[in-house]
Amino acid sequence: MQYGICNLSIVPIRFEPSDKSELVSQLLYGEHFKIIEKRKLWCKIRVAFDGYEGWVDKKQFIEISKDQYNYLDETNSSYSYDLIEYVQSKNQELILITLGASLNGLQIFEHSYDGNSLHGIQDKLNLINTAFLFLNAPYLWGGKSPLGIDCSGFTQMVYKINGYKLLRDASQQAAQGEALSFIEESEPGDLAFFDNDEGNIIHVGIILKDNYIIHAHGKVRIDRLDHSGIYNVEKNIHTHKLRVIKKII
Repeated sequence: MQYGICNLSIVPIRFEPSDKSELVSQLLYGEHFKIIEKRKLWCKIRVAFDGYEGWVDKKQFIEISKDQYNYLDETNSSYSYDLIEYVQSKNQELILITLGASLNGLQIFEHSYDGNSLHGIQDKLNLINTAFLFLNAPYLWGGKSPLGIDCSGFTQMVYKINGYKLLRDASQQAAQGEALSFIEESEPGDLAFFDNDEGNIIHVGIILKDNYIIHAHGKVRIDRLDHSGIYNVEKNIHTHKLRVIKKII
């Protein structure tokens, strides 16, 4: 088995080994992974944090040893808590990183970082503070950063930065946690899931107080939440049909 780590700000993970293939997720700076297949220009990887698999360009990461991989796995996670910041190499080169970048690899890269960070498990209420940092981030299928993010990438990153593990896709996240019977049982930080006409989970958001929800739909935005689903006041319609509410923490 071989191993790698993302040494750039944001790297696409694609469905197939091609620049034209669908973006399914992203690697942020400092995220590490196993290399499960190698081709001439591409590698298929399995992300350590959530087990997500896809293809990355061989030019957009560096390989690390098994000992370094295990070190990253066993070290308490620390994440950037600035929307945009920089790390500096020993040659004084600047590398942009975004909110939620993993800082555990600084020692491996020999990079320095002077920005804000969070490490360890935070209080559940801090999920909301973190979620607001992503407000107005544009929607991007497969995205995980304030420069572009999808609905499940948003919920995963908010939880991850605060020390909690969610899987990557909304349908996977819906299988986690404890189901609640009513909205009234929920509290800020719980997750609401929404389905389509076929009953498939297609959307997720984070519940706020007073029957509001923050979610990625066009952009990260705040809307009303009721027993039917998400109500968009601007359009005067329900945009998503509520399926289940889950308490993860």
